[in-house]
Amino acid sequence: MKLTLVRHGEVDKKYKNCYNGDNDIGLSKEGKLQAKELAKELDVLTFDAVFCSDLRRAKETLKHSLHAKEASYSNKLREKSWGEHEGLSFEQIIAQGKIEYIDFAQWIEALDGEPYEEFAKRVRAFFLEFLPSLKKERILVITHAGVIRVLLSLINALTLEEAFSIKVEHASQIKINMLK
Repeated sequence: MKLTLVRHGEVDKKYKNCYNGDNDIGLSKEGKLQAKELAKELDVLTFDAVFCSDLRRAKETLKHSLHAKEASYSNKLREKSWGEHEGLSFEQIIAQGKIEYIDFAQWIEALDGEPYEEFAKRVRAFFLEFLPSLKKERILVITHAGVIRVLLSLINALTLEEAFSIKVEHASQIKINMLK
């Protein structure tokens, strides 16, 4: 199975570098341009299945592609929910004085919202159980940086901190050959 993973396009400046999670925000002007350019690249490719996060920023990223009409939209591809920290930057969360950063693992657990283990379980189930069960060869997935990084940590045996240090640009493609 060959996966093409795409991170959604850029969001408005006030949401950049924030824990956006389930915030249903759209693309910025630049993000919309990125989506149009991405569509040109994707439209010359053939996919047996197309999946997209049901959040607006992902749907807007796929909107201009011919593949949008065949897409299945799923909440399983959403970013991790950050609860009361949704839409806040690291600096804003620290400034609240309720949580101290000690190390990466502690920080992820200290933030509320969807527990990390549940998030990883959701990503694992979708990519390593559901998608292989479809018996499709080429699959396009439009999702979020956190989902992509968690998948990379699972299939490459990376620590969470290592995976989250991987730069995943807006509207970028990552191609992965999954062994059967």
